[in-house]
Amino acid sequence: MTEFLELETQDAVRMPWNVLPGSKSEAAQCVIPVSAIYTPLKPFPDTPTLPYTPLRCRNCRSVLNPFSIVDFSSTKIWICCFCLQRNHFPPSYQSISETNMPAELFPQYTTIEYETPSEKASLTNPVFLFVIDTCVIEEEIGYLKSSLLQVVGTLPENCLIGLITFGTYVHVHELGFGQIPKVYVFKGSKEVSKDQVLEQMGFFANKLKPSTGVIAGVRDGLSQESISRFLLPASECEFTLNSILEELQRDPWPVPADHRAARCTGTALSVASHLLGICVPGSGARIMAFLGGPSTEGPGAIVSKILSEPIRSHKDLDKDSAPLYHKAVKFYEGISKQLVHQGHVLDVFACALEQVGLAEIKVACEKTGGLVVLAESFGHSVFKDSLKQVFQSGGNDLGLASNGIFEVNCSKDIKVQGVIGPCASLEKKGPLCSEVVVGQGNTTAWKMCGLDKSSTFCLIFEVAKKESPDAIAQSANPQFYFQFLTYYQHTSGQMRLRVTTLSRRWVAGPGSVQDLIAGFDQEAAAVVMARQVSFKMETEADFDPIRWLDKSLIHICSRFGDYQKDTPSSFTLSPRFSIFPQFMFHLRRSQFVQVFGNSPDETAYFRMILNRENVANSVVMIQPSLISYSFHSGPEPVLLDVAAIAAERILLLDSYFTIVVFHGSTIAQWRKLGYHEQPEHQAFAELLKSPREDAEAIVHERFPVPRLVICDQYGSQARFMLAKLNPSATYNSDAPPIPGGDIIFTDDVSFEVFLDHLQRLAVH
Repeated sequence: MTEFLELETQDAVRMPWNVLPGSKSEAAQCVIPVSAIYTPLKPFPDTPTLPYTPLRCRNCRSVLNPFSIVDFSSTKIWICCFCLQRNHFPPSYQSISETNMPAELFPQYTTIEYETPSEKASLTNPVFLFVIDTCVIEEEIGYLKSSLLQVVGTLPENCLIGLITFGTYVHVHELGFGQIPKVYVFKGSKEVSKDQVLEQMGFFANKLKPSTGVIAGVRDGLSQESISRFLLPASECEFTLNSILEELQRDPWPVPADHRAARCTGTALSVASHLLGICVPGSGARIMAFLGGPSTEGPGAIVSKILSEPIRSHKDLDKDSAPLYHKAVKFYEGISKQLVHQGHVLDVFACALEQVGLAEIKVACEKTGGLVVLAESFGHSVFKDSLKQVFQSGGNDLGLASNGIFEVNCSKDIKVQGVIGPCASLEKKGPLCSEVVVGQGNTTAWKMCGLDKSSTFCLIFEVAKKESPDAIAQSANPQFYFQFLTYYQHTSGQMRLRVTTLSRRWVAGPGSVQDLIAGFDQEAAAVVMARQVSFKMETEADFDPIRWLDKSLIHICSRFGDYQKDTPSSFTLSPRFSIFPQFMFHLRRSQFVQVFGNSPDETAYFRMILNRENVANSVVMIQPSLISYSFHSGPEPVLLDVAAIAAERILLLDSYFTIVVFHGSTIAQWRKLGYHEQPEHQAFAELLKSPREDAEAIVHERFPVPRLVICDQYGSQARFMLAKLNPSATYNSDAPPIPGGDIIFTDDVSFEVFLDHLQRLAVH
């Protein structure tokens, strides 16, 4: 596993197959597709940023890289490794030689960045448009106010800020009018067009409106004064904004006792996207929506105002008995297209005990690369700390970048099926596009309106070679090449291009299985399977995820396992594959596959985070880590099994979204008796402190901030721990539980039974 981690530290790429199957039929037998999990903006402190434009192949437009063949003789030419085109070096490269190479040819710089000083983005100031839901109780408004006031004080002075509040009506605040509060009001029950926003908000009050074309920004005749009425630098509008926020009150429209509040979330987000499209098109602007309940009014409504009608559940979606769902999704698809076209991002902070409609808004968040935080209240640390982290500067910042375009180039025998991740297709069709589409497909270029240093994309490829193994064996070049180009606006406002070029060997024929096994990365494979199963569950009708995962796992074990036919006891897996069945067992039980007990909003949230996180974080979501603390040993990892529970042990469970500190019954008893406060029990105080400190460290560095649960064995919140453990001891088990141990009340099969069935099916 270490060599795959080393490859990741060099190129920010993990691939399930690091030695690739050489033909289409061999790739089909491998079950898991040829794929790459790539984090384009992963920080590389040692990688240089080159202050000139990259050299591109005149045929396929790929960038000069360490795998290009270079002729240093007097002709000074380089041969592209993708299309074998011969290219001449420009005059500026005439002094190069084998001892004097440009940085992009150094073998260690397979990932490198270019920054052209002349290419400053037209509008470098970041833009934040706050969209605030006021249909919440006074207490919640108080929590939200205090969080926003703290954040406003930390914003960079040059960033532009706008404010929209909404309830039954949408209020656009004119921050540039400092004397008295001035707002423009739109009716929440009607869809608002861009022209209506232009007209009602007086953008062309003193001059003639252009008769044709799309009106967008200063270049289309909008005066800077009319824009700065609504979007003002933080330094100029801080006082006005603070006074509006401090006076923010609950939506004044009366709500009957048997009704929900009239909340027009869809109209508010639509007005926000029109406003940004008019004022700052093409800039790295973010709509930050703070939602406190379900949308009930106007376009994008998810439930009626009558309280007796429940909000849609997974069962309703499966039976197609959620009448407003498809209409709302279609509306948000329209908003997502508009935002992608404008280059803007939608971030959602959903803080409510009931659903807010995240399942419907998901399409707009995901396609624009927006951040999502789901919490129970605006007063919860999950929301407060996550919001602080968005605006944090320094080492722990999110590294927010904008206006990204991601392109892919690969050897002619490989085609791109698509990307599963937070991006939108630019529909750049070409010979590299596969006919099979997965995720955002049918293109080799994608738009990433917003991305940060942890945004991770899963690219799914298809091996297109069809030749016979003999022909492949005689082929001259056993290498496949991939190149990923990420063009983006850095936080400094500068446009940059990051280029990552990879080379992977391919094999085919009878002896290739051992080579494939040697290059198998089981963690990356589990993450690709998780993203694929989530995508299929959302897009394919009547899809059975458990059956699909089981069939895939059985095929993999049959192909790569070592066994005598029909003898289950002879079955063994290479160390490269040994943990993979365990990952699949936990994936089957995870919140991505088992939607029972979760709302559609929660499921949408979990999947959005899975689809944007790197391999290490995604593996924790699939199979949580469990660390044991006791008097007899320091912190040590233990199996994710109910057998790990003991009376004199503290367990720390990290399931990514929730972190649980679980005290065994004896430890909990001692703590309640206050032993840790007595000087002679210093060791016990240290034991209690250690997992808390480790949990705080995880909370501090993660976004969104996870929920911290501190519980005791047999306590009500112990369910957070028990739900994740392998049920090796249940109420049905023959053997009595170990003294101080625990059992799980479930009919789920344990991992041992699962493995036993797998072995029997794999050897047939």
